Formats: sequence, C-alpha cells, structure tokens
Amino acid sequence: MLASCGGTSDGQAQSGATQGILDDEIVLGSHTDLSGVVAIWGIGAVNGMRMRIDEANAAGGVNGRAIRVVVEDTGYQVPRAIQAANKLIHRDKIFAMLLSVGTPTNNAVLEEQLAAGVPNLFPLTGARSMAEPFHPLKFTARSLYYDEMRSAVKYFHDTQGAEVFCAIYHDTEYGLEVLEAVNDQLGEMGLELAAHAATLPTDTEFTAAVLKLKEAGCQVVLMGSVHRDTILILEAARKSGWDDVAWVGNNAAFAQVIAEQASGSGEGYYCFVHLPQLYEDSIEDTEVRAWWDAYVERYGAPPGPPAMEGYRNTGLVIEALERAGRDLTWEGFIAALESLSDYEGIFGYRVSFSPTNHNGVKTASLTVVENGRFKKLAHEVSYE
Repeated sequence: MLASCGGTSDGQAQSGATQGILDDEIVLGSHTDLSGVVAIWGIGAVNGMRMRIDEANAAGGVNGRAIRVVVEDTGYQVPRAIQAANKLIHRDKIFAMLLSVGTPTNNAVLEEQLAAGVPNLFPLTGARSMAEPFHPLKFTARSLYYDEMRSAVKYFHDTQGAEVFCAIYHDTEYGLEVLEAVNDQLGEMGLELAAHAATLPTDTEFTAAVLKLKEAGCQVVLMGSVHRDTILILEAARKSGWDDVAWVGNNAAFAQVIAEQASGSGEGYYCFVHLPQLYEDSIEDTEVRAWWDAYVERYGAPPGPPAMEGYRNTGLVIEALERAGRDLTWEGFIAALESLSDYEGIFGYRVSFSPTNHNGVKTASLTVVENGRFKKLAHEVSYE
C-alpha cells in the first residue's frame, strides 16, 4: 500500500499520485525537537523556515499556491518521531519532509517515509544514512559527521603532530558513527584509539568519563555530543584542571551557548560547521543585516546557525518548487532540485546537486572559540 504512493524502500522511483498538492496550497511537514536536548536546533531551524515561507507567501506563493508547513515536536525521542511521521505522512498528507532533527529520529522513520514516496529534504543531522546509499528521495545540504571526524583526526595529526586520540560519544547511532569515523581514520594512519567513553544523551555527570580520558593522556578528544552535554563535558575538564587537550566537535555541537560560558570552559573548543556563527557587530552585507534585524524583531533573540540553515534550506525548496512549475509532481520536483548547481543564498554558502549526487555539501570549516566567539581556522577541511 505504501509503495503505491510513489516510491519503494529499495530506492527505485515509482509513478503514482503525488500527495500534499492542493489547488491553492502545498503542504510540507517536519518532525523536530522543540522541547528536548537538541531543541536549540529544532526551534532555530523552524523559526528560519517559517520566515522564508512567510516571505514566499507574502509575495504570492509559488506558482499560485501558498506553502503550509505542519511541525510536530518529537522531544528527540524515537517513539514520538515515529508517531509524528505517521501523522504527517498519512493524515496530513505532506508533499515533503523538511528539516527534521536528529539521527535516531530520522533513521526510525526513513524507511516508511521513502516507501510512501515522500522526499526527505535537508534533515538536521550529518548521519551518512541521510545521504548513503543514494536514493532519489534523499537530499542533504550539510557535511556528514563521519567526514568531519575523519577530517579532524587527519588535521590535528598533520598540523599539530597529535598522536594520542580519544573519543567521547553518545551510545546511539549518531555517536557510534562518530566513533567509527575516528577508528577508520586512525587505522588508515597506523594509529589506534587510546581511550573512549560512551554516554547517554540524557547524562548530566561526566567527571568519571573525563578523568578516564585524562589518565589516558589524550591529546585530542573527538566528541559525538550535542550542545548541552558538550558544555558539561568541557566544564568537567575545566574543574579537573585539564587544559592541555583539544576538544573537537561537529555540526551537532556547534552553538554560541558553548562559546559564551561564563566560566570560560568553552575557550579553545574546536568545532566543524558549514554555516558560520553570525555576530551583529561584524555583519557587513546589507541583505544579511536586514534578515538579522527581521529575525530579532520577530523572535526577540539573535539568530544562530540553525535559523540560518532553516532559512537557507527552505529557500532551496522554494526555488525547486518554482522551477517545477504549476503542474507539480514528486518527479518534477526532484528533477528541479537536481538542476540546482552552485546555489548560493544570502549567507554565501554554495550547494550543488545533480541526478547522481544529492549530497549538496562535501566539506566543512573548522572553527575555534576565542574570547567567547567562534573563529574560522580552516575552510573546506577534508581527509581525502
């Protein structure tokens, strides 16, 4: 029954009726975290998404149709994500899933979603499963955690002479992917992981884990954490007096709240990111300034990378919908997305797709916290 809706789980496109398209409306959906441990990503991305959709609708919509988005809060919990996706796909009849947050939550619903023919657009996770294996309905617009962590190992080995690498990570699909990347790159360089510590996303005490890594003499610790536990880990390291180590995170743990910890525990923290943190006193582009001011006026707080990603990626969707024309189908929309090459929104970050490549971004920039701000160290870092 699901396959008859437009796709199959093995990646073969199949013709069928396209849902989510009404005479005057296009219905999109998102299952995200608005109340859990990564709500900082979900809330910001939804805010940015709604800004871009409202702009499009105020300008007359897309080819005569307004865009409506249905957002469901998962709290970063797999059972709630399954429930939310079922509602969005089968009751709300969404045309596409957009900006859904989390590795375990996306993985839990992806098979059924693709079988129903519903595209998965730009999920807020760098999991390889969002891009690999290739599937006609999967599109990503951020670098992958696996690539970022392999790049980190190579970068710190080549530029700083580091030989003793460790890892601290969630005991989840996300964290295990980080661990796999670290081990793969170390193996290629003839090295072994010196120590590791597995944690839970809900953990709040990290003293024992940090002391274990400290005793192993780690020079670099690769982190499969999110912003909340990253702060707690760095604080535990500060309290233990461990300051001769490089802590390295990925896109999942890139947040200004880490950099601006009053204790200073965020100083020296390294992190990969594909969209830079904006700072109000350094914005020179007039279009970006107008966007910043509009966001602050609407939401009462400055935007971060999640809002930027939500705004930019929704712009990608709108551009593809416009190119697909009034006679909108899933097949036509996918072809329109695949035609986007070197797409660059107001934040100056290019994304490219093709009929054989749906992973629009291959590399990321390495940043470090200095004086409470993220500073870019290296652009387009890669292990290849």
